[in-house]
Amino acid sequence: MINTYANFRDDVLPRIKRLGYNAVQIMAIQEHSYYASFRYHVTNFFAPSSLFGTPDDLKSLIDKAHKLGILVLMDIVYSHASNNVLDGLNMFDGTDGHYFHTGSRGHHSVWDSRLFNYGSWEVLRYLLSNARWWLEEYKFDGYRFDGVTSMMYIHHGLQNQICFFA
Repeated sequence: MINTYANFRDDVLPRIKRLGYNAVQIMAIQEHSYYASFRYHVTNFFAPSSLFGTPDDLKSLIDKAHKLGILVLMDIVYSHASNNVLDGLNMFDGTDGHYFHTGSRGHHSVWDSRLFNYGSWEVLRYLLSNARWWLEEYKFDGYRFDGVTSMMYIHHGLQNQICFFA
């Protein structure tokens, strides 16, 4: 079963509080069309996943956590984005490099996704405005950034590592 924001709010948060935890990290919140990627091929950076409920359901979950004294951290994905051209940022303006590096540097071969061009002020503004939006609109308390090694290294942190992908 795929849990919903409402189920998590009503069933899981009280258990987390009862067990004495004071923070929770919620993974894969940003909208995505491909569930098998663990929801990390983001297609809309300004939308919570509709698979788990409505935006108001997510707000209600976070409000309930705060009432219970639980901090809510969002697992946010800025290391890469969906390859999709119909429902994502890829080829948004008809070019290969509006948000992403062009050519092979703009593609993560293992994750089958696009890689942001952090050297572009427009990309940085987009991602920073997005981070601020989640804090202001949904009242998240902080972030866990997914795929940081991919953001820092051209080899994506995969150099000299064995990958077990079929």
